[in-house]
Formats: sequence, structure tokens, C-alpha cells
Amino acid sequence: MAAPELSSFGHVSERTLVLQLQRGDELAFEMLYERYFRRIYRFVEKRLHNRADTEETVQEVFFNVFNSIGSYRGEAPLAAWIFGLTRRTIAGRFKKKRHATIPLGEEESERVDPLSTQVRLEPSPYEAYECQERIRRLEEAATSRLTDEQRALFRLHHIENRSITEIAETLSKTEDAVKSNLYRARKILLAR
Repeated sequence: MAAPELSSFGHVSERTLVLQLQRGDELAFEMLYERYFRRIYRFVEKRLHNRADTEETVQEVFFNVFNSIGSYRGEAPLAAWIFGLTRRTIAGRFKKKRHATIPLGEEESERVDPLSTQVRLEPSPYEAYECQERIRRLEEAATSRLTDEQRALFRLHHIENRSITEIAETLSKTEDAVKSNLYRARKILLAR
């Protein structure tokens, strides 16, 4: 059976595409790249905010996809598998990144106070990425798992910093009802 032309390959099912990829078909790799490049690029760019790092990471993602396609078992959609690999690639880049250290000369080391603490004002790229992922998961849980009332109570108490008493009076509810709903909302969100 001859390999299909790239132009007619766009309508190939996910299963057929995976089988072609696992056989090492170059046209299948091109098709996968065409199908997913923009989505992966935007996904990575949202997290890294640096064009050079984004481009390098996207290439690393496709390298990882191509090298590990044999381990894809089809238990999840191909896109979910690829984006899981993308998340792991991004996290791996942050873990691998080591900052260069500069040794201090003898006279410089005498001037450094080892007991002083330096305050870091900006999070590391890995910390920023982890924070963005947590926020995304919390927003997703708040939208899909909380009731309208729980979302409103959470917003009033944790974002607008209103007291339980004030919320209860505003909504004509007992303080215990407000506390109970807030507890349930926090429990759902912390599970994420």
C-alpha cells in the first residue's frame, strides 16, 4: 500500500495517523506537526513568555513526541497525550536549567555576610509555570465543580475580603450556612 500524499492526509483518522507514525512514516510526522504545531506553540508561549525559549521548547516537544510515539497506547486521545508530554517537557526544562555560579575571590568572600538573607522579588520560571498551572486548574474547578452560590461566597470572602458575618447579613443566610458552603468550596478547590 502506497503512502498517501500529504494533501490527502488531512482527513486521516487519529488511529491511522498513530499507526503511520509508529511505522516511522515521514508524511505522518509532517501531518502531526501541521495539525499540532500552532496549538502547542500557543500553549508553550502562554507559559514561557519568551520567544526563543518557546521555539526551542516546541522543537523539544516534537522531538519527544516523535521519539516516544511507540509508547502511545491509545488510552487517551492523541491530543491529550501530546499536551501531557508538552507539560512534562516544559517542567523538565525548568528543572534542568541551572544558573551559573561565579566563585568569589578571597577578599570578596570576606565582605559577604553568610547570615544575611537575600529576598528574591521574582519567582523562578519553574515557580511561575507551576503557579500558572495551579491557577488554571483552580479556575477550571471553580467553573465546573462549584455551584453559583459557592463561587459567589468564595469570591466575597477570599477575593473581596468580606467577613463571614457581613456575607451572612448581605445574603440573608446564617453564618453556619456560609461557613459550611465555604468549607465545601475550599475542599473542592484544594483537591485540584
